[in-house]
Amino acid sequence: QVQLVESGGGLVQSGGSLRLSCTTSEFTLGAYAIGWFRQAPGTEREGVSCISSTDNTTYYADSVKGRFTIARDNDKNTVYLQMNNLKPEDTAVYYCAAQEGLAMCRQYDYYYWGQGTQVTVSS
Repeated sequence: QVQLVESGGGLVQSGGSLRLSCTTSEFTLGAYAIGWFRQAPGTEREGVSCISSTDNTTYYADSVKGRFTIARDNDKNTVYLQMNNLKPEDTAVYYCAAQEGLAMCRQYDYYYWGQGTQVTVSS
């Protein structure tokens, strides 16, 4: 089973920063649309930020615009989510996902998933 691996989660104070990483040894991420999703207890999984496979067009949820940045490093076969000015409401398990070809920033558009990394923001 193809596995994406997330890392970089942790506990941070409000206003702090974290950088999440997503990588795999199974395929070249540059050929896939990559999404970062998050899920807090009792809520549905939501799309936070996605990057296309074609021209690296990016999408951000309104709640993270101006604070989060998604970026590829093809040399490292890694996609990052830089999260700045974190808020307690950003607390969730963050998942990366990959889909060959075109995909919107919706969880049902993505086939490959990681196990998730916990992000906790204290007030």
